[in-house]
Amino acid sequence: MKAIILCAGEGSRMRPLTLTKPKTMLPVAGKPIMQYNIESLRENGIEDILLIVRYKEEMVRNYFGDGSEFGVNIIYQRQKDFLGTADAISYGKNFIDDSLIVLNGDIILDDEIISDFINKYDELKPDTLMLLTEVENPSAFGVVEIEDGYIKNIVEKPKREEAPSNLVNAGIYIFNKDIFDKIDKTEISQRGEYEITDSLTMQIEDGLKVMGHKTDKDWIDVGRPWELIEVNEELIGNLKTEIRGKVEDGAHIHGEVFLDEGSVIRAGVYIVGNVYIGKNCDIGPNSYIRGNSYFGDNVHVGNAVEIKNSIIMENTNVSHLSYVGDSVIGSNCNIAAGTNIANLRFDNKSVKTKIKDQMIDSGRRKFGSIIGDSVKTGINSSFSPGVKVGHNSTIGSGVLLYNDVPSDTRVLVKQNYIIQDKNIKNDIQDKNIKK
Repeated sequence: MKAIILCAGEGSRMRPLTLTKPKTMLPVAGKPIMQYNIESLRENGIEDILLIVRYKEEMVRNYFGDGSEFGVNIIYQRQKDFLGTADAISYGKNFIDDSLIVLNGDIILDDEIISDFINKYDELKPDTLMLLTEVENPSAFGVVEIEDGYIKNIVEKPKREEAPSNLVNAGIYIFNKDIFDKIDKTEISQRGEYEITDSLTMQIEDGLKVMGHKTDKDWIDVGRPWELIEVNEELIGNLKTEIRGKVEDGAHIHGEVFLDEGSVIRAGVYIVGNVYIGKNCDIGPNSYIRGNSYFGDNVHVGNAVEIKNSIIMENTNVSHLSYVGDSVIGSNCNIAAGTNIANLRFDNKSVKTKIKDQMIDSGRRKFGSIIGDSVKTGINSSFSPGVKVGHNSTIGSGVLLYNDVPSDTRVLVKQNYIIQDKNIKNDIQDKNIKK
């Protein structure tokens, strides 16, 4: 069996983080999202992997290379146009030998899902096997109608009351060669894409063996910014302590910590919960680092900083006397002294954030900001929960930010103040002081 990983898209719902990185290359707990899937395939004996790339593909190619560093053989195909899942899978026509497992590069799977899935395929020997998972509200997914394990119908994003079941398509398949004949016959949809579900419908109509395998194990589709925080929480929760750098006397660690080479945790730092710290980082002194936080390589955290449950990407500085809560901060940022990134609403309701011009409820009571790459903040700036800041923007000193900021933008406070000569006392100055 060989594998295809679909990773051509940007992931526009993850902006501003994906303005500079493809979604599959966003880091969680020390690795890009897609690396977890490559390693899971390898652990299940699948070594030949085809990556379907396009958006910022050089980042994917440069990181994974030919796959030898990861114990696999990787080749690449560039999807010419964003024409849907069936079109992307079609690039595997000359890659397949006997069977092919296909998965998206932006999902995080429990380690046992792929092994269970492959075992079920070997047992049932269908033409197509689709991974299914049960959700409370299936209206945002492709929902299957199933009978004795056979898929009878696939309904895309039905109304909740019209859904044939709560079992939805998890976006992982195993195909034999027949799927490529069906893809060749698939017509473009109303969305302007070639839908793999249309190809599967042809298989069903032809009486082929299209079956589903339900999994109860953890499966997370990393589609929206707060889900990156949730995946990071999940994976760092499994961390085991490994100290490759230096922990100074007077630092206090209560939890599991991975500290990579060249990094130092300085005196007075207090760590509670699991924390991942990359290479050549400088943490502290006297900082408070709270659980499930991830620091990429070359991150500097200054004196008396508090960071909670956040992702801080490589080459970013968080200067002294700052607070960062439940947030994602991109690469090459400078968070100036006294910056406060709040994560809790006054009314304690769940935090909303804007996704594609719509305010979406994250479902999280605590959720801070999403800050793109190369952002700079001024001293004593503050961010309200759910705010997003685009790539290469600057937030000036003293700004209280309530609204999203696009890329390449500067936000400044215009302040009124009085300059007086202390040696002159007159009625005009007294009036100005009263004003």
